This record gives sequence, C-alpha cells and structure tokens, in this order.
Amino acid sequence: MNIDCEEPVVFFEKGHYQFMPFRFRRMKSHEVLLTSVTGEFIFLSSDEFSKFVGKKLALTEEIYKKLKSKSFLIDHDSAHLDVLASRYWTKKSFLREFVKLHIFVLTLRCNSSCTYCQVTRQAESANKKIYDMSEETARRSVEIMMKGPAKNITVEFQGGEPLLNFNVLREVVLYTESLNVEHHKNISFVVCTNLSVLTDEMLFFFKEHNINVSTSVDGPRDLHDYNRCRKIKSARYDVVVKNIRRAQEALGRHCVSALMTTTRESFQYPREIIDEYIKLDLGSVFVRSLNPYGYAVKTQNSIGYSPEEFFLFYRRVLDYVIELNRRGIGFAEATAAMLFRKILTPWPIGFVDLQSPTGNGFAVTVYNYDGDVYASDESRMLNEMGDARFRLGSVYEDSYETIYFGQAMQLLAATGVAECLAGCVDCAYVPYCGADPVRHYATQKDAYGNRVASEFCKKYSLIISYLFEILRNADAETENIIWSWLNDAPVDRFEIDMEKEICRLE
Repeated sequence: MNIDCEEPVVFFEKGHYQFMPFRFRRMKSHEVLLTSVTGEFIFLSSDEFSKFVGKKLALTEEIYKKLKSKSFLIDHDSAHLDVLASRYWTKKSFLREFVKLHIFVLTLRCNSSCTYCQVTRQAESANKKIYDMSEETARRSVEIMMKGPAKNITVEFQGGEPLLNFNVLREVVLYTESLNVEHHKNISFVVCTNLSVLTDEMLFFFKEHNINVSTSVDGPRDLHDYNRCRKIKSARYDVVVKNIRRAQEALGRHCVSALMTTTRESFQYPREIIDEYIKLDLGSVFVRSLNPYGYAVKTQNSIGYSPEEFFLFYRRVLDYVIELNRRGIGFAEATAAMLFRKILTPWPIGFVDLQSPTGNGFAVTVYNYDGDVYASDESRMLNEMGDARFRLGSVYEDSYETIYFGQAMQLLAATGVAECLAGCVDCAYVPYCGADPVRHYATQKDAYGNRVASEFCKKYSLIISYLFEILRNADAETENIIWSWLNDAPVDRFEIDMEKEICRLE
C-alpha cells in the first residue's frame, strides 16, 4: 500500500520574509501602529502597512530594516527567536519571584471621612478589639509572608488609618526584621496614611527602620477639604501639609510621596492640583480615578464620571506636567511614567492593575485586620461589601500552600491573562495593559468580563492612545522629558542602545 507523504513545509522562499506575531491599530493620524508580543512598536503609513502584509517590501527599504530589527519579521538571515523569547521573559519577569507586595490592613478605624473612600470604614471610636489587627494576627501574617520565594519584598501598611494601630505596625516591622536574620530578604516598608495623627515617636521609628510615607493630597486647600468631611478637623488641608513637611524634614524628601483621587470637583483644577504638589516639594503625582468599591459606590452619583470625562481631565494634567518640565521644573505623573516604561523599555512594572498575568494574588497579598487573606486590596474591599469570592484563606486556618493553591487563585489564573481574553487578545495595547479580573468582577459581575465594554478598558485605551500620540509627535526636548521620568537623569537619545540600558539597570 502506498502512503502519500505530505510536502515539507517551506517557511521561506527566495526574497521573502516571514511574519512574527504582531497586533495593529489605526491611529488618528491615519498611520498604523504595530506592536509585538514583547511591546516593541512601530508606526507605518497605510502604504507601508499594505506592502508589509502583502510581503512586498524590498530588502533594501529602510522600513524593512526597522521591522526586522524590532522582530516584526524574520528572513533567511534572522536569528530572532531566541532574542524574542529573552525579551518576552524579561517583560514577564515580575512572575519570577511571585508575590513581592504584602499589604497589612492594621485597622478599619479611620479619623477621616473622604467622599471617595473605597473601603467600608469604621469611626475612630469603634471597638479596637473588633476592628484592629492583633499582635497575634500580625505575627501569623508575617510568618506566611516570609515563606514566599521573593527575595525583594515591600511591606505596605494600610487601613482605615494605620497609625491608629501604631503598636501593631511596630510589631510587624520588628518581627519581620527578626525573621529576616534567617531569610535574608531585601525588605522595604511603606505606610499609607493621612498623616493626621503623626507623632515624633512615629517619625523616629520610621527613620530608624527606613519606612517610607505615602499620603494623599487632593489639591489646593478648598478642593482637598471638599473631598473630606469638613467637620473632622484632623483631615483638613493645614494638618496634612504641616505633617508632610515634618515627614520630609525627618525622613528626607524622597521618602515621602502622595497621590490624589479625582472627583467631579477636581475637573476644575488640573493646573492647581499640580501646582500644589510642586509647592509641597513632591516630585510626582499619581492621578487616580475613582474605584468601584466601598463608600465610593454610594457617592457615585454626586462625585462620579465617565472614563471619557476622566481622560479629558487627565490629558489636561499631563499636558501641564510636560509644559512645566519644558520650563525646567522636574515633575512626573505616575501613570504616564509607568506606561512609558512598559512602552519604551523591556522592564516590567509593579503596578497590579497593569500586569498580565494579573497581579491579583500573584504579585500582591493582603492580610486583613481579622486574619483573612485576600488577592488584592480590591478583593478585600469586595469582601467588605459582602462578596468573599477572592478571599484566599486565613492565617489561622490555612497554610501557605492552601492559601495560594485554592479556588480563588485558580479563578484569577483562569481569567487573569490578558493575552488569552476575548477583546484583549487582538488589541494592539495588550503588551502595556493588564487583566485585573477583580475589577471586572466588581463592575460586570464576571471575572472574565466583557473587556471591550469595561470602564477599565475604555480608560486605559484612551490614555495609551494619547501617550503614543505624544511619542509620535515628540521633539527632542519632549523625548528627554519622558526619559527623565524613567531614569534618574535625562538622556540624550530617544532610541537608547538596549544592551547598554540592560547593563545600567543590572
């Protein structure tokens, strides 16, 4: 019996090239943006794009050489698969150490009453035994944390107002340091606080143990106080500003950072908000949109907005930040800096929202005041709203293994890879975006979610599109400004030599 053999596969014919995986998007400029699986990008004219996909580019054309150098195509002379694999692994290297951010919710009690609060808070006078983390819970949480494989970890203290439970904060730090004599991890600490109850004793402890401070300033006095309960004096602008300066003096300017939360009222003050941060000698700002959790859900009708409205505000802020840099005032916006880092370098970022596979559970763990463990702070917020879907376990009932290999983590793994999700898989922005199944569950009641229709997708699509618009039209000065946000000092060249950059960062 004769068996017909299949013809051997021919990958190349003389003068032809082979496509490497890419996605594309038509831009407002009528050009076509191509992005690779590793985040490389290139702009093509419509004619260039047609010639590229029709395999009609000549080997001598400059655009051919650029496409080849960025691994959009390979030919007989290419040896790019190993390079591509190395670049992809570098992009996903945040997975190497597993969880690096560990959040300790020291209390639900708070002495403020922000209109946009994303948690279910309790009054400062509430029962400490019920709403404060105990020393035993703290020690059990630290023991779980130290079992992880990560050599570089950040311990972040949240609340409520974490400084209302300062004794347990101190216990976490001291117990972590004592266990680290054996584990030899590189550990950093940060406390997220409104600074209203800051004391000299706390500052001395922060200085002694290299603890950074993150706070919130929503803008100038009237805006800041508008977003807080005016009846609560401790949350007012004057108190926060005074204690920012105290912290800067005690710890150093670079050990104190701040973010702002955008409400509808913020739309009137894009420049004033940035001017306030510069006045306070804060080197950057994180322009944060509202989160769909906790008290913010109740106030949505009065302070909320659409993704499109937020973007218009964000664009005004970013344009002003760039303008200030052109005047010689060094200042950065955190979202833009993180996204530019993803677009322009091979290096990942630690921001959970913009990670794929999702950072929920895989890059961050939250230890609640009551000993419950969650995949993210947003997961904890959902639980406070009555949905424990993303609860990983308890430090009292579960081992390290059962916490990280349970049903919640399996759900996150199944729905948390943007490159495999409908609506994301063919999006040109997927190398720079994230999956965030927790947010999609919160807003769409489905961890998988209808990504294209989600507010998350709309917001980041608008922002990323604008960043590419900036890159496309950037002059040398703008290019240097962008790189100054990614490096300690501005660089002279936009397209830096990658090998040198890798050596510098290593």
